Amino acid sequence: MTNLIEIRGVTHAYRTAAGELPVLDDLSLAIPEGGFCAVVGPSGCGKSTLTRLIAGLMFPDRGEVLLQGEPVRSPRRNVGMAFQNPVLLEWRTILQNVILPLEIVAPRMPKAQREERARSLLAMVGLEGFSDKRPSELSGGMRQRASLCRALVHKPDILILDEPFGALDAFTREDLWQLMHQLRAEEPFTALLITHDLRESVYLADQVVVLSGRPASTQHVLEIDMPGPRPIDMLYSAQSVQWLAELRAQIEIAQGRSGTRKVMA
Repeated sequence: MTNLIEIRGVTHAYRTAAGELPVLDDLSLAIPEGGFCAVVGPSGCGKSTLTRLIAGLMFPDRGEVLLQGEPVRSPRRNVGMAFQNPVLLEWRTILQNVILPLEIVAPRMPKAQREERARSLLAMVGLEGFSDKRPSELSGGMRQRASLCRALVHKPDILILDEPFGALDAFTREDLWQLMHQLRAEEPFTALLITHDLRESVYLADQVVVLSGRPASTQHVLEIDMPGPRPIDMLYSAQSVQWLAELRAQIEIAQGRSGTRKVMA
């Protein structure tokens, strides 16, 4: 299977007034086309930095980031992104927020076609009756649904998810996890998920990468051999409990190496 995303020996540090702050150290990973990779690890280990490198928002000091076999030299139009904060524009309706990426990457697309595409996604996530609402009129879960639509509206090859469900209550999170499987079935994409939630990583991903240390390198890769869409009760199966225990053990090792013993939930 062809790798859509490849990280090859990436090393990166931030420059501060106090000097360099190393974040990533000789980090390598590969995500096959159509794959779903979740990245977990101690806070501050460089997970969000990794997303910015893949998106072309910043560049490594050493090593390479490849998308579809080509080095990333600038922001890519075939990448969609969703964050913990949906960052919807209050002066635009939900429909107008979802359409925004098309206005940037496909300015010549007829307005009617842009709206049709956006409305079809909103209907897919259960927001067909809310296209004319403002973000402040929607719940947190509904705003995150709209954010996912905006990230997918231009049909990206790659979807980067930086803790998009972290601020939601447990029931809303599980609802959106199931929605992600539905979207992946109907709108195929390759995904990279940054998360602190081990259950989320096991439920959504095909592979879970544990980062360790500061600067971070790859500690462990867990393959989740279960086809999707997955029923939510798979999280209570003996196999899932075993996967979660393996991840927790690897994260405890990673935290020990980074100088902290705080155990992640």
